[in-house]
Amino acid sequence: MLCRTSAASFALFAMMSVASAETLVVCTEASPDFLNPQFSTANTSFDVAAQIYDRLVGVERGGSKIIPGLAESWAVSDDGLTYTFKLREGVIWHSNRAFTPTRPFNADDVVFTFQRMIDKNHPFHGVGRGSYEYYEGLVAPFLKSVEKVDDRTIRFVLKEPQAALLGALSVEPMSILSAEYADAMQKAGTPDQVNQVPIGTGPFSFVAYQKDATVRFKRFPQYWGEAAGLSDRTAQVSDLVFAITPDPSIRYAKVKAGECHIARYPNPGDLAAMKADPNLNVQSGTIADMSYLAFNNQKKPFDDRRVREALIHAINLPALVETVYQGTGTPTAALIPPTLWGHSDELKLRDYDPEKAKKLLAEAGFPNGFKTTLWAIPVVRAYMPNGRRAAELIQADWAKVGVQAEIMTYEWGEYLKRTRQGEHNVAMSGSTWDYPDPSQILSLSWSCDAVNTGGNRGRWCNKEFSDKLARANSVSNQEERTKLYLEVQKIFHNDAASLLFANAQAFTPVRKEVSGYKMHFFGGQPFYGVSLKQ
Repeated sequence: MLCRTSAASFALFAMMSVASAETLVVCTEASPDFLNPQFSTANTSFDVAAQIYDRLVGVERGGSKIIPGLAESWAVSDDGLTYTFKLREGVIWHSNRAFTPTRPFNADDVVFTFQRMIDKNHPFHGVGRGSYEYYEGLVAPFLKSVEKVDDRTIRFVLKEPQAALLGALSVEPMSILSAEYADAMQKAGTPDQVNQVPIGTGPFSFVAYQKDATVRFKRFPQYWGEAAGLSDRTAQVSDLVFAITPDPSIRYAKVKAGECHIARYPNPGDLAAMKADPNLNVQSGTIADMSYLAFNNQKKPFDDRRVREALIHAINLPALVETVYQGTGTPTAALIPPTLWGHSDELKLRDYDPEKAKKLLAEAGFPNGFKTTLWAIPVVRAYMPNGRRAAELIQADWAKVGVQAEIMTYEWGEYLKRTRQGEHNVAMSGSTWDYPDPSQILSLSWSCDAVNTGGNRGRWCNKEFSDKLARANSVSNQEERTKLYLEVQKIFHNDAASLLFANAQAFTPVRKEVSGYKMHFFGGQPFYGVSLKQ
């Protein structure tokens, strides 16, 4: 293991030595599945996009407040159906070897960004062979049109009010792309360069990506935040490198040795040693997350509620959480985490009861159990620190009631693609909220519409759940919305739609020479505003 990683480690160390305090190196856990965030649902891609792109609005770094982005202000009509955005002036696009912008950002770029997702006949809709899962789940159901008023004004017209529109527009898949860049690449006969070599307006520009190795960025000196004096939103180092390091123990070894400055998603078992290291600061915080087993309801026998409930009763969830999360997670029965309003504290875990599980399986026609596959998440996440170990515990528990599960996994991008396509029988999945509104993950992961986009990995469609959820997402009164979210969580629980694992805490070891780093709990993790002490 040490011999295999020594060359890469030496290269990173040499790179840091040459760059001195100007290169910030972050050990990340996996390759991004897409460089165009419109196609992705994964934080590995969101982390990349957060450095390169801007959106109309954002979420404050390390906080939960919606703040201006490429839109410096906005107004909402009295009926809640029209949002008018005044765009920031003088915003410069990045450039690369194939493209030099001739104009600043304007309304045409916003129209292009959304029309590409809206219009199936748009010349860029199918470029890149990705799907627009976030757009389809969060915006498409209620969006009527995106209209250019003038170069600095954009109007969103809705079919019905949507309480969380601004939050939805703050997420990385809503990043604004350059219409001029797309036009230039189309004329050059290389339209997919728009997806593969990203051009944005963010604080860092994209330099290079080597799959399973590095993503490199460079400070963009013409970033609009520089002129505005927004140090918290500008790059404070000349270079940023994501060192892709799947093994969390190696990430820890690298941050300990100074080969990277920040290590994402550590093993919970390493936390005590990290906290005792005088060269490290360990930042922590409670996240808004969901982690679960997706039973594929489009495959038998998982369409049978009795089977799903049996499989849940067969798992010793408190023991699994204690073993896998090692003090960083709390078992849950509620879809919405306690960090968000709308959480239900009335729902209780189903008991660990193998005998009840056997009885339910027999009632469903499986007195001797059955065989299945169980897909283990291949990367470390705060919401699932060790997918393989969790799968082994589930496998052992299910064997006691006659269910024989073969554990499978794939590389992270392939895992996401295959589960999105519904190839699994049972698969681990999870999410963290990208903005502080309950609607997001419920809509993306469990609505009937999300079955069609692939976001609903369980392929579970309950009309009562989806109708109430749509109502909760559209009304403006928070008391009424809370009541509806409590009701949909009860429907989900009663139908044994999924096994929910735990609500988790996140930890990040940061070297003490790093200044200004803030753990960001919504969307991609930004590394602007972060500097290195000389």
